Amino acid sequence: FFFVNPCMIGLRLLIMLSLAVSYGLSFRVPIKINPSRGFKSSITTLSSAASSIRTADTVKIKNLKKFEDSLEGRDLTLKGWVRTVRKQKTLTFVELNDGSSLSSCQVVCDHASLPEDVVKEAQSLQTGASISVVGALKESSGSKQKYDFQLSSMSLLGACPPEEYPLAKKRHSLEYLRTLAHIRPRTNTVAAVARVRSKLAQSIHRFFEGEEFFLVNTPVVTASDCEGAGEMFRVTTLDLDDVSSVPTKKDGEASGKGADYGEDFFGKPAYLTVSGQLSAETYACAMGDVYTFGPTFRAENSQTARHLAEFWMLEPEMAFTEKNGAMDNVESMLKFVIGRAIEDCDEDLTFFDKFYEKGLKDRLKKIQEQDFVRLSYRDAIEMLKEEIKKDPSKWQFPEVEFGTDLQTEHERWLCESKFSSPVFVYDYPTGIKAFYMRQNESDGGETVAAFDLLVPGVGELVGGSQREERLDVLLDRLDKLGLDKEDYWWYLDLRRFGTVPHSGYGLGFERLVTFITGIDNIRDAIAFPRYPGSAEF
Repeated sequence: FFFVNPCMIGLRLLIMLSLAVSYGLSFRVPIKINPSRGFKSSITTLSSAASSIRTADTVKIKNLKKFEDSLEGRDLTLKGWVRTVRKQKTLTFVELNDGSSLSSCQVVCDHASLPEDVVKEAQSLQTGASISVVGALKESSGSKQKYDFQLSSMSLLGACPPEEYPLAKKRHSLEYLRTLAHIRPRTNTVAAVARVRSKLAQSIHRFFEGEEFFLVNTPVVTASDCEGAGEMFRVTTLDLDDVSSVPTKKDGEASGKGADYGEDFFGKPAYLTVSGQLSAETYACAMGDVYTFGPTFRAENSQTARHLAEFWMLEPEMAFTEKNGAMDNVESMLKFVIGRAIEDCDEDLTFFDKFYEKGLKDRLKKIQEQDFVRLSYRDAIEMLKEEIKKDPSKWQFPEVEFGTDLQTEHERWLCESKFSSPVFVYDYPTGIKAFYMRQNESDGGETVAAFDLLVPGVGELVGGSQREERLDVLLDRLDKLGLDKEDYWWYLDLRRFGTVPHSGYGLGFERLVTFITGIDNIRDAIAFPRYPGSAEF
């Protein structure tokens, strides 16, 4: 074994660099620009010998803006897509965006200092073209920005015919952009949504890592219906183009008529999952606290701004935890995620505040600071009845009684008008909730230990419950709902072998994105929205 002194390695590197410069050797020194590891130090700790080697490091525009003082005068490379080109007598201005931030970079082409062919190429650029430019930040003579990017050379990577390019330099409606899902990320709005969505996903993982949860990847193909609603997409390899070839059940079989899925790929009916909850529970009942985060599917024939056929769900499951503990986790998680968005997505949130929801940033900061309201379902119904009585004509669904499933207008009145705060509504009637929710003993099972989190601008964001851990009660519930216990044999085993109180919840990720950004339609919160009649891309 021997000891390697890092100082000696650094010294030898500097000596080698100095010798290389002395002998006029030409080579590149890659300098990775990584702001999470201290961008400034990574470009300022090199010796004068190293800095004398001319390099053209590729940087993201977001880092160019963030560290412009440190980068002034240094040869840099930018790569991106042209937004606009403005031509003047002695200068040409190219607005370049690489998607890393809302801000673009103004590339200045000084006709007097550049070869004629470079000037002509810059002037011929069209919106949408992709280019690579080399230049340096120089102090700007204008008032809009501190620095300009002075062009020294340019390469056209991909032309963009203006007569065919569908994104002209104007503001397009989000409805129109949905027909161009493959190109719409080049717009300010859709790119900003994507950046915020990415940060929210990262923050969710970061939160649960900090809380010592384990990530479990649950299956997309399943044989069971978690919600018991039957609105599922079937998965099959049977040749449906030739109906005559599909095997059918024989007359007299107990399972009835129809296709014989015993001949199918999985040997039984299979579906795209509506939830990873049941699978996640198996790991919670062995490892404590877990979560799953992935795509789920609902075959609901719904064309509203709040529903998708394919969407992402965050689903934590917590062993040895009751309903109140699950609500505590929801509140902590949301406040953490909102805090990260405020800190890391300020430019994009400012954009949404300006163009989509005035006061968005103040709303998010307020939510982060306030305690969420907790309200029983019975109390919520009484409050709604009193309010509706004042003017029933204002309401689309004026009839509310115990057993009524709350509609969006009811949810939003509670969290927007009544409390101006996120609201947990808990202890719902058993008859309107899923089979796996724990029946409350205090009222003889009339209600279950379920909760929904209602948030301003959206309505229901989270749905959760304490899970039914008592085998006899769960079996009775399955019987009453007419669900086949054989489909849930493995789920019932969790109650036979070392059952424990446990709770969990599901958060619709796209609804969270709309809540954080102020975007109205959930179809703009996911890259390629799937809904009835739409699976183009």
